[in-house]
Amino acid sequence: MEVRRITINIAGRVYPLNVPAAEEETLRKVGKQIESMIKDFEQNFDVRDKQDALAMCALKLGTNAEVVSLNYEKNINSTNERLAKINLTLNEIGK
Repeated sequence: MEVRRITINIAGRVYPLNVPAAEEETLRKVGKQIESMIKDFEQNFDVRDKQDALAMCALKLGTNAEVVSLNYEKNINSTNERLAKINLTLNEIGK
């Protein structure tokens, strides 16, 4: 597995990272999203402190991740219920 050394700039700080080559594009994209969120919070919510902006980013990203996780769980449960119904139907047909 190829590892690359990259730097990500977030909130005016440079973070050097050693990452698998396959993850480089994703990390750069996420870094840009965080930078964009920081600018958005600074402009729209009069946030002047980078730490406050980063905390707000963390809350938003954490909330988004939780919503995705809950939706995934609901979809899995719904799919399992439908599969159980299909299985019952097939068992009844097979009798």
